Amino acid sequence: MPTITTKDGTEIFYKAWGKGQPIVFHHGWPLSADDWDNQMLFFLQHGYRVIAHDRRGHGRSTQTAIGNEMDTYADDVAELAAALDLNAAIHIGHSTGGGEVARYLGRHGTRRAAKAVLISAVPPIMVKSDKNPGGLPIEVFDGFRATLAANRAQFYIDVPMGPFYGFNRPGAAISQGVINNWWRQGMIGGAKAHYDCIKAFSETDFTEDLKKIDIPVLVMHGDDDQIVPFADAAPLSAQLLKNSVLKVYKGFPHGMCTTHADVINPELLAFIKG
Repeated sequence: MPTITTKDGTEIFYKAWGKGQPIVFHHGWPLSADDWDNQMLFFLQHGYRVIAHDRRGHGRSTQTAIGNEMDTYADDVAELAAALDLNAAIHIGHSTGGGEVARYLGRHGTRRAAKAVLISAVPPIMVKSDKNPGGLPIEVFDGFRATLAANRAQFYIDVPMGPFYGFNRPGAAISQGVINNWWRQGMIGGAKAHYDCIKAFSETDFTEDLKKIDIPVLVMHGDDDQIVPFADAAPLSAQLLKNSVLKVYKGFPHGMCTTHADVINPELLAFIKG
């Protein structure tokens, strides 16, 4: 399997297909590069070089006990970009991956990047505080941790069966294959890394990262997102970015790249070409 080895000895798995301008996909928690298969095939067919990696502790990368926080995630991306000599890259991040994109660009700059996309993404910050009164209470994330520690396998069935893809909504077209694939990706990763990552995606403040980003950014979010509530995420991120376009999708769930790929993929392509 293709991997790079980071400075702290962590092996980061990645897949890279095709030639042309690179598009780098950053997956959500607790998934892997495989969550982007639909988009990678689509953009490969349109002449792009497509790259997706398994975040440390996730998928086929090392099941790390350390470094499971956003600064290290961003540093891993920087090492991958350098190893593959990526230039004029488009970085597309979903959910936690959107936070990873924001921290990577804020921490390492945009020298190697041309554009970015944040999809159903966690920035600016998810957890509720005096500065972020619209956020989710810390008890929500404490519950995630407790449930993961008690029975991760069942938790990773319940999330995709319910809120992640909106399969709990009346009339939803439920796909057992999508649920199984979510579970498969989650269970490959490490429990310790997944546990730590809950703090990373919920408590990291990306405000200053977003302010630093000077390339065009497309911000996409469904207004029926039950994982990262729309009102405290996408519109606030769009306001902080220097050069952003905000697109809101009525009734779309958190996992809209899967459930509505027929809509999302062409819009991504139009932004990249525009």
